[in-house]
Amino acid sequence: IVGTAPSMDGFTSNVAAMITRHAKTTYEAHMPAAVIGDLDILAAAPMDLIAAGVGDILGKYVCLTDWKIAHLVTGEYFCDEVEALVRESIEKVRQAVPGLKDRDQKAIASLMEGLVLSGIAMSYIGNSRPASGSEHHLSHYWEMQFLQHGEHGAWHGTKVGTGTIVALRLYRYLGNLTPDFARARNYEFDEITWAEKIKTAYGAAAPSVISLEEKCRKNSTDSVIQSIHKLEENWPQIQTLIAVLPAAEDIDALLCSLDAPVKPADIDVHDEMLADSILYAKELRDRYGLLQILYDLGIKEEAAADLTNSAPTNSDNLT
Repeated sequence: IVGTAPSMDGFTSNVAAMITRHAKTTYEAHMPAAVIGDLDILAAAPMDLIAAGVGDILGKYVCLTDWKIAHLVTGEYFCDEVEALVRESIEKVRQAVPGLKDRDQKAIASLMEGLVLSGIAMSYIGNSRPASGSEHHLSHYWEMQFLQHGEHGAWHGTKVGTGTIVALRLYRYLGNLTPDFARARNYEFDEITWAEKIKTAYGAAAPSVISLEEKCRKNSTDSVIQSIHKLEENWPQIQTLIAVLPAAEDIDALLCSLDAPVKPADIDVHDEMLADSILYAKELRDRYGLLQILYDLGIKEEAAADLTNSAPTNSDNLT
């Protein structure tokens, strides 16, 4: 692979995310024999593509938290060494941000190295879990909506950066709650009503989404109630994981320093699409994380309303 812009972390991953039957679908692929990044070429890339690479990496804060919580709730495999590799990629990129606007080649090299490390982390696990979580699910949902209307929308990393800010605000909302686990356990899955909502939310992509649920049953009554028990059992640890996440304002400031979009409206994601993505983007994957937690606790509608009703008018008053 010869990279012409440090815009995303797929250079060394062993998966390929593609649109199949209108749905964002991840397929197994293979790693390249080599990745070549000429600094003269990379540094001359459009700044919005450079900023997109930063957005893709900053999303790892959310996906690593999703992964750790999934380990607590579902017993999903978690690897400390791979997490350390991803955090190394985050640190490389954060340190590079001040030099990117001036196209400093050392900064560009650090960004590219961070993106390559993130892809390697995925290859070690065999899927995108170390580098893709709820922030990516939001991005994928937005992309699918744009494509169904004949539009491409913003760059992948740009959408992920925006989705990261949304997810961090949702995590903050969740961390400030005292969940009513007893009420949540009254859950009973109404598959017919759910399927009708999916048809409205996903349009032409709905059959693929419904098929995934039929296969994995992540929303079934038994699965959700089991998850609620695990959430309650591990809630102090989950609160600790949420507490160490960066503030949405910090990510906002880093992206703003590169003149990157930070609000959903900046990339034409209006309040209705934003709310729908919080409610339904989790259905794209059988992967436990923030959006599924909101669903399991029966607070996804409240969380979506809180976010859209309090949406800031500019990045300076992000709350």
